[in-house]
Amino acid sequence: MSPIALDAAAVGVDEAILSRMSVRAFLPRPVEREKIEHILSLASRAPSGTNCQPWQVYVLQGQALSELVAKVCAAHDALRADPALAQQYKEEYDYYPSQWVEPYLGRRRENGWGLYGLLGIERGQKDKMHAQHQGNFRFFDAPVGLIFTMDRILGRGSLLDYGMFLQNLMLAARAQGLHTCPQAAWNDYHRIILPHIGAPAERMMVCGMSLGYADPQALVNRFYTPRDPVAQFTTWLG
Repeated sequence: MSPIALDAAAVGVDEAILSRMSVRAFLPRPVEREKIEHILSLASRAPSGTNCQPWQVYVLQGQALSELVAKVCAAHDALRADPALAQQYKEEYDYYPSQWVEPYLGRRRENGWGLYGLLGIERGQKDKMHAQHQGNFRFFDAPVGLIFTMDRILGRGSLLDYGMFLQNLMLAARAQGLHTCPQAAWNDYHRIILPHIGAPAERMMVCGMSLGYADPQALVNRFYTPRDPVAQFTTWLG
């Protein structure tokens, strides 16, 4: 490959990384199966320990997507009405810490209230908060919902591998003009989701993801999260 082509490729990768964001409003425009297959094929080039390739992907569209949305939204509403149901809806692995400390607590609050502030949702407006959170379980109206699972027998290192697969997928989507939103929110409802998609008992849910074309007019898609500077998270030795 020539130096010019290499430079162009580098610009493309940088742009894909910088333009990737968690989109929370999608257009109803369908996504061609060929595009989805291409994106998944590229994502599968992610590294994994001893080439285990732990990823298992379920692609939901049309009726399969609508039916899952209805089931999980109903469970989400029921949980709000009766918080005791929380015992039935627990994720299978700890995505978040049991106790938040700084600087993570501050970042979490900044993220949550930054989003709500943009949407005009104030503290105590529980109905609006519930509705906004439930957008997760509608795949934010994306035409494609992705559910990711892995075999329970695998170790924690496979989750690291999975993260690289997911990042590959999201960047490959940007190269196709698509956007995504990775969603851990689905994990609480794995008892509903896994039977719906036909995942066998030995599979554990990793996360969900919305995939489609972003709605450029949606206010929520103006929310862009900050990042700490390199100097803040890097220690140079030598």
